[in-house]
Amino acid sequence: MMIAMTKISSTGMGRRAMIAASGAALLLPRALFAQPRGGAFSWDMVIGRAQRLTRAPFAVTPFFPGADKIGYDAFNQARFRDERTIWNDLGGDTGLRLFPLSSTVQQPVEIALVERGRATPLRYDPDMFDAPPGNAVRNLGPDAGFSGFRIMNAARDGDWLSFLGATYFRAPAEKQFGLSARAVAINTSISGKEEFPRFTHFWLERTGRSSVTVYALMDSASLTGAFRFANELTPQGVRQDIDAVLFARKPIAELGLMPMTSMFWYDQADRAKRTDWRPEIHDSDMLSIASADGTAHCRPLVNPSAPRVDVFAERNPRGFGLLQRDRDFDHYQDDGVFYERRPSLWATSRKPLGAGQVRLYAFPTDSEYTDNVAAYWTPAASIRAGSRIEASYRLDWSAARTPGSSGLATVENIWTGQSGEAGVERFLVDFAGVPAQTRPDIWVDLAGGTLVKKAGYPVLHQKDMFRMVLDIRRDRGKSTDIRAQLRTGNRPFSEYVHYPLGA
Repeated sequence: MMIAMTKISSTGMGRRAMIAASGAALLLPRALFAQPRGGAFSWDMVIGRAQRLTRAPFAVTPFFPGADKIGYDAFNQARFRDERTIWNDLGGDTGLRLFPLSSTVQQPVEIALVERGRATPLRYDPDMFDAPPGNAVRNLGPDAGFSGFRIMNAARDGDWLSFLGATYFRAPAEKQFGLSARAVAINTSISGKEEFPRFTHFWLERTGRSSVTVYALMDSASLTGAFRFANELTPQGVRQDIDAVLFARKPIAELGLMPMTSMFWYDQADRAKRTDWRPEIHDSDMLSIASADGTAHCRPLVNPSAPRVDVFAERNPRGFGLLQRDRDFDHYQDDGVFYERRPSLWATSRKPLGAGQVRLYAFPTDSEYTDNVAAYWTPAASIRAGSRIEASYRLDWSAARTPGSSGLATVENIWTGQSGEAGVERFLVDFAGVPAQTRPDIWVDLAGGTLVKKAGYPVLHQKDMFRMVLDIRRDRGKSTDIRAQLRTGNRPFSEYVHYPLGA
């Protein structure tokens, strides 16, 4: 259940601007790619190197000279040459292409290929990129390194996985990118304290016609880590089985595992935030949580007036994720970036998580270019200096609308507005999957307001849709935290809805 909602001060910094601009990271020597004496590359080797890093003081590396001259246009004009695509001759969905440095990602990451247990570093070559004369990418030297990489589909006309900047990575649904994931989140909801670790080394191994395993070494002031991503392009979308071993350099107040980052500007329930002509703009529209007891929690996203964190206490949840449930083009009318095609991202732990919290952090935005929403799992156990933290989980990137609903009626739409009575606001939820002859009970609990009246009924001419209507008088100057659910007797009939009216 949700146990707390608090507002905190804003850092005033957009997530997308932070993806690569956070530069505090140790640039590790190429010697780290050397094979261990008498042995071959292995996962245990990456773990060992992450652990040894904690014994050395963290240091900041200067940005690579000349990278600051590669602006947005220059970066996008420097196209990786088709004929230089790595693994191209092997066919399948594993064409590897590299990103050059840029003004937003000025610290290089080193990349090696793993084959038959041996790792071979890739060296930067400006001729890898087809860039117009004068493009600053051509001026980077052979030791420049890369900013990241992407895995191309079999037709080589699109990528299905990319790693670029800090520890961010993402995959599409229906060939459309949206939200991002990252390795860890550190102090995300603590004002002025957020830390952005960075991948410093990658080892890439082709494991099949549609699968690639990525090993990564991570470093930051508070934490080092080894990551193994087993990535596969499936008919349902991109699937990642991830193993992580983390080592804390110092205590961490808030460690977020399985973190994901998205953008929510406005939807039909929050028309007051709309300044654009398009009816809705968001990469994701709700947080979904599947509890161990079968409860499906639904927290529609909002663009809050001040930063806030919502905390959901859980023990061994079955999964959680940020979804793009609304997949109707007419609701967005965007014929350029197609918000209705943005992926949903669902995280499932492959080992019991124990006690902890799913946290949802959001801060205000007035544009579609700022990632202002983050969701992650925070363990209940405190993180002390010297702690070893292990995680094993799966990420599914897909067009799935209800991965955690377990056959319950699901939230289709949220509406808010005035009720017609002075000082009373109306909150409506349309539930899908309620047969017309069904008359479920409406359970409501409020914090920070008074329920004036409630009603529920099938929506005419809409198959299996049930509308819940709540008239609410908010406490003066406060938002009202709504918890509501359709029930039959004491059994849940729908998702458990959480909503901060007036946030």
